[in-house]
Amino acid sequence: MKLFDVIKNIGFILLLLTLHTGVSAQSDTHQQGTSVDNTAQQGMLMDETVVISTSKGDIYLKLYKDTPLHSNNFIMLANEGYFDSTLFHRVIEGFMIQGGDPDSKGAAPGIELGNGGPGYDIPAEILPSHMHVKGVLAAARESDDVNPERLSSGSQFYIVQGKLFNDSTLDAVEKKQYSLIKQRIFVNIMNRPENTALRAEFLAADEREDPVRFKFLLDTLNGMMDMEYALMTPFKISPERREIYKTTGGAPHLDGNYTIFGEVISGLEVVDKIAAVKRDENDRPLEDISMKVYLLKE
Repeated sequence: MKLFDVIKNIGFILLLLTLHTGVSAQSDTHQQGTSVDNTAQQGMLMDETVVISTSKGDIYLKLYKDTPLHSNNFIMLANEGYFDSTLFHRVIEGFMIQGGDPDSKGAAPGIELGNGGPGYDIPAEILPSHMHVKGVLAAARESDDVNPERLSSGSQFYIVQGKLFNDSTLDAVEKKQYSLIKQRIFVNIMNRPENTALRAEFLAADEREDPVRFKFLLDTLNGMMDMEYALMTPFKISPERREIYKTTGGAPHLDGNYTIFGEVISGLEVVDKIAAVKRDENDRPLEDISMKVYLLKE
C-alpha cells in the first residue's frame, strides 16, 4: 500500500503540509556505566577534556577532530564562560538531555526555553561514521522545514542517553524513518511554487469527496514521490550498528540528521540522573540543573 493511500480527509493532508519532524522517546532500560567507547566509530578525539559540572555530578567529554567547526566553537564558548549558569532546559528519559540556551540563565520557573543562542549558526558536519550511541554529544538545531541545510545552533547541545533496542524495534525505526522521508518529500512537492495548481486541485478533490479524481491525483503524487525517493539513500541500520544499539543503546532515529561532535568518557551515570528528574509539560526539569563548563587542566 502506498503511504498516502491512507489519507482520509483534508485535515490529515493539512497536517502533513505543516509537518515537523520532531522525535520522542519512551523510557526503557538503558546501559549502565561511566563511559562509552565509540572512538573506533566516532573518529579521533581532541586532546582537550571538557567538564560539565552540575549538582548531579560531573560529566567528562572528549571532542572530535573531524568536526572542527563544532568542536572549536564549543571550546571557545567554554573558555569564555558562556555556558556557566545555563540550565539543562530539556530532558527526556530514555532519549537525551539538552542545554546551552543562554536565555536559561536565571529563567523563571515554568518558562519554556530553547530558542536562545549566540547569534550565529554552524554549518552542518554530519558524518556517516558518527552514530547516536549512548553518551555522544551533538548539536541541537531547528527542524528541516525551516532549516533545510541542517545548520546547528551556535550553542545548544544535547547528550544522548537513549535506550536499548532489539531487532524488532530497530526494524520499526527503519520503517518510521521511511515514512518520515516520504512525508517530507510529499510536503516539498506540494509546497513548490510550480505545483500550486496541483496542490489546490488535490485538496479540492478531497474536500468535495471526488474519489476518481482524488485517486488520479494521488497516483500522480505517488509517482513523483517514488521518483525522488529513488534518488535518495534509504535509511538502513547496518548489522554492525544494530549490535551496538542492542548492547550499548542510543537514539538511532537521529542518525544522519544532526552533527555529532564529541562523547562522554566518564560520567554517564550523571546523564542518567539528570534524565530521570521530574519535568514539566515542556520537558524542563522542575528543579533547575545549572552547569559550569570548563576545560580540564592536564
